[in-house]
Amino acid sequence: MIENFLGKVICGDALDVLRKLPDNSIDMGVTSPPYNKRENKKGWLVDKVVYKGASDNLPEKEYQKIQIEVLNELYRVIKPKGSFFYNHKIRWEKGNMFHPLDWLQKTKWHIRQEIIWDRMIAANIRGWRFWQVEERIYWLYKPEGKNLIGEELKSKHALLSSIWRFPPENNNPHPAPFPIALPVRAIYSIMDDKKGGIIIDPYCGSGTTLIAAKILGHHYIGIDISKDYVELTKKRLENYTMEIKDVEEELSKHIVRKTFKQRKHRGEFVGRYRKVKSKTTTLSLLDYFQGENKDE
Repeated sequence: MIENFLGKVICGDALDVLRKLPDNSIDMGVTSPPYNKRENKKGWLVDKVVYKGASDNLPEKEYQKIQIEVLNELYRVIKPKGSFFYNHKIRWEKGNMFHPLDWLQKTKWHIRQEIIWDRMIAANIRGWRFWQVEERIYWLYKPEGKNLIGEELKSKHALLSSIWRFPPENNNPHPAPFPIALPVRAIYSIMDDKKGGIIIDPYCGSGTTLIAAKILGHHYIGIDISKDYVELTKKRLENYTMEIKDVEEELSKHIVRKTFKQRKHRGEFVGRYRKVKSKTTTLSLLDYFQGENKDE
């Protein structure tokens, strides 16, 4: 029963633990797995990335095979119409590029959107290519039947666009933490104001996804192979109130300034071309979505 796993931070291999979870039992998840960076990448600003309790130095084919298996197990345990947000990056090894789509397209998931995470800082600053400041976040979707589109996001979430701009967390002993704004944005955009959902992170690291889920009023399941990170996560969960302010900062961005009906009632622009002083003007995409809320 899924109830036996709720509120747990489980120390173990992600694939082994996922296989113990029942089908169609989880609402959504957010994760960032180890990137298989071969533990040899060192730029001007960061030291080598070494994960506690696990090797990040697998043959690339084996790494991708494991990721496909983990993602397919997640597909099994996520409910129909459920979502999973998968953070990864484009990597290079001896001049060869490895893209997350190389293995994502071999999973059972439907890729609903590719989101660019603008980290605002480059990890490896060298002249081999333009400085890479971005990573990818893939919104993976489990369709119900043949409907690959699913429900629309509310405008207050969709207005944030497909480029998410915030720096990585810098006060964290984990070598590659994402900021709490990332899982908060993913979870809140999908779950909206609903409470009591079940959120999973199979590579929970320092527990950022679990903290976000807890503050937003959801159950969580975390998995990590490192005992040290499991203990770190448990301590963060005990002190979760210290991170409420950061969560509220992200939530404050999910606001529609004026609804579609309000604009229309006041004779304001509602998304079509109009003539102003003989010149054609258009509304920016951001302002358009901020002014439109189909639910009101």
